[in-house]
Amino acid sequence: MLRCLYTAATGMEAQQTRLDVIANNLANSSTTGFKASRADFEDLLSETIRSATAPLPQGGGRPEPLQIGLGVTNGSTTRLFSQGDLTNTQNPLDIAINGIGFFRVQRSNGDFAYTRAGNLQTDATGRLVTQTGEIVDPSITIPQDSTAVTIRADGTVLATIPGRTAPSELGTIHLAVFTNPGGLEAIGNNLLGATAASGDPVLLNPGTQGAGSLSQGYLENANVQAVQEMVNMITTQRAYEMNSKVIESADQMLQKLTSLR
Repeated sequence: MLRCLYTAATGMEAQQTRLDVIANNLANSSTTGFKASRADFEDLLSETIRSATAPLPQGGGRPEPLQIGLGVTNGSTTRLFSQGDLTNTQNPLDIAINGIGFFRVQRSNGDFAYTRAGNLQTDATGRLVTQTGEIVDPSITIPQDSTAVTIRADGTVLATIPGRTAPSELGTIHLAVFTNPGGLEAIGNNLLGATAASGDPVLLNPGTQGAGSLSQGYLENANVQAVQEMVNMITTQRAYEMNSKVIESADQMLQKLTSLR
């Protein structure tokens, strides 16, 4: 009887984790470039009461084992990198990635991080930075007297400067591509950090070797499907209730057992 109490408790804990993931997805449904996550579970090692045996010459034997599962455990959270919808902002410093890849930025401590959020700005020196001040790498500085900034689909950044007939090329925005983007680690501020599981980044020009292209004046919305998340939330709640019902039923059976004289 105690086995089912423990098993149901692991189910409640797993559903609580799933609800935590769903809550985070819904909370970030309006976060630029956010990628939704999914909770994945694994079954625990089953208790083998009796093993299966090979068939006997005279017949008989047990073709199937007698095993009882011991519940579920949290396996991982899988980040879903499907493309989010694009919103036209008409802001020349807003950039959306069409396809795979990440912007690479340099943090204040010198480390590199990666993001899909292309809502860029310029700092006091004219450098392209993120909303929280991380510098886009490679660094691109926009002259303060520029009258227009153009960012092409291939990442080339051009600025129109008074007194010059042709736009000046300022540099190229590269995209980082990973062998296993699911291995990236969220570090806050819309940033992801490389890990041993993700592999080393490969910097590519947008639109080459499978990397996505850039769209100036657009932002990528979160790929959270609010309706689906609400459905998942309801099914998670029902699963949690069913596991709690198992504990309630087991408790009643134990009470009946202890009342025997």
